[in-house]
Amino acid sequence: MKYLLAVSGGIDSVVMLDMLARRGEHELIVAHFDHGIREDSHFDAAFVGELARQYNLPFIMAREELGKDASEDLARTRRYTFLRASAEREGAVIATAHHADDIIETVAINLLRGTGWRGLAVLDAPDVVRPLLAKTKQDNIRYALKHRLEWVEDSTNQTDAYLRNRIRRRLGLMSQNNKVTILALWRRQISKKRLIEEEITSYVSPAATYSRYFMIMIPSTEAVELLRWFVYSVCGSVPTRPQAERAVLAIKTAQPQTVYQVGDGIQLRFTRQEFIVEAP
Repeated sequence: MKYLLAVSGGIDSVVMLDMLARRGEHELIVAHFDHGIREDSHFDAAFVGELARQYNLPFIMAREELGKDASEDLARTRRYTFLRASAEREGAVIATAHHADDIIETVAINLLRGTGWRGLAVLDAPDVVRPLLAKTKQDNIRYALKHRLEWVEDSTNQTDAYLRNRIRRRLGLMSQNNKVTILALWRRQISKKRLIEEEITSYVSPAATYSRYFMIMIPSTEAVELLRWFVYSVCGSVPTRPQAERAVLAIKTAQPQTVYQVGDGIQLRFTRQEFIVEAP
């Protein structure tokens, strides 16, 4: 198996790189994305490039000038765009260094923002492997010290400008029992997610044509979930919940021979009895 390792230069990704390199079981490529958020971020890129040289591994990187005011969501989106494009080009699977504490932080963030059930089944993208999910931050620190690894500290991890940093500090006070409980609930939610998606897939039409009557008759919650999946099957992206809720209302009320814009170029075309999902 060939893995594209997302290495930021921080302790977690350095631990992932070292662990997989020591095993010697897979072909590895080191990938680094420089957001251009910090003025000194080019030092991180240079550090990761030197790491790749030390491990005798191929190194690829990209830099964008997102600027110091860029949001976490934008930075993450651009990073995964780079990683997915690179993985497709290299014929590799993306590997990231997310660990158990990241699960807890992400669940907490989604709960604070307000989330549906998918917001609790986090870090489960089918095209990304995460070999450190069973490890905690402290596990990674112990490993790094044991093997005398070097890493870089991202100065933005210390600022309260980012919600994740504020959450991380508060979760540091959480008891271990509570963390174990949250992780158990996360695993349960992941299992349910897979069962739900397996069931939903059976409703997907190869022609992307669906019955308006069926969507009218089922509960709105289920209709929204189905529509999001129908759109994903055609476009590879999922509309937001508010977009899907408005689109379901259009399915129920729109006149035949009209078109409804879901967002991002995705549209629904209506006949009297059916609607067709169309990609941009």
